[in-house]
Amino acid sequence: MLTALLFLLSASAIYLACEFFVNGVEWFGRKLSLGATATGSVLAAFGTALPESAVTFVAVIFGKTPEQKDIGVGAALGGPLVLATIAYAVVGVALWMNRRKLQRVDAFVRVEHARLARDQSWFLAIFVVKCGLGLVAFAFKPWLGVLFLCAYGLYVWRELKDDSTAPEEEELEPLKLRPKDGDPGLWWIVLQTTLALLVIAFASHTFVKQIETIGVALQLSPHLVALVLSPVATELPETMNALIWVRQGKERLALANISGAMMIQATVPSALAIFATPWIFDAPLMVSGLLTGVAVIYLWWLFRKGRVDARWLLPVSGLYVVFAVYVAWYFGSRL
Repeated sequence: MLTALLFLLSASAIYLACEFFVNGVEWFGRKLSLGATATGSVLAAFGTALPESAVTFVAVIFGKTPEQKDIGVGAALGGPLVLATIAYAVVGVALWMNRRKLQRVDAFVRVEHARLARDQSWFLAIFVVKCGLGLVAFAFKPWLGVLFLCAYGLYVWRELKDDSTAPEEEELEPLKLRPKDGDPGLWWIVLQTTLALLVIAFASHTFVKQIETIGVALQLSPHLVALVLSPVATELPETMNALIWVRQGKERLALANISGAMMIQATVPSALAIFATPWIFDAPLMVSGLLTGVAVIYLWWLFRKGRVDARWLLPVSGLYVVFAVYVAWYFGSRL
């Protein structure tokens, strides 16, 4: 009962904290004169990616056994798969279900399609290199982690150069800590965003622990929990952000947040793992990489078309189901 209560409370806390976080980060982006896309892909993505990056850092740097270090490698591969499948599907479902509330006659995704297609191609190029390194062993591999950090730095530089602004329907709501202030001070914005991020980090940690406890109670394989359930839990903040923004009719911010988080997951945690581990994949990790690649290619194809119906985002979620079934079979056959 305690585990179930903590599970529900932590999930609710993440959602409520994300309401404050997305509101604060939008104001923060305006104060820094950032474009709408950069606000989602850099500021929001960096903030919500901190918890899972911390998981990888602790696992690969302070882990004393190969099994503990493998948790970090699994997190670096599992995060992008969740974002490329479940998070995009959540955007599609939310947009379809809220189309009447948003007073839209259709459920087409209103984003810069060419930009999102380019983001998918950037991610895919980096991800292919990352997965390729997991198939071979050589002495100077750890040094290549620097290249991934440089790739993320280049991505951030490109995003910050973007001067796009939000359309009229994406006008900012009042800052939640200062609802009557039409132009809140920067310190109020920083305070709200920071407090929300701390709550998200703490609640996410609690949520992951409850997922692991529930897995043990249901006698699920530890590998199934680590590779399938835990990544979903650690990517919950990004998914919640996307859900909140879509309900407000701001799918550009929602998809920019997911895209930016995917880019972080493809570079920063991977660089940490490459620095501190052999970075050699087993079969489940190779399957995870393959399915992530398939999902990204499908998303790239969608956005290249230039007109995306929200329902077309749903099929990618099936790839995560395929991965879950494969992991259950793989470790179940070895019992």
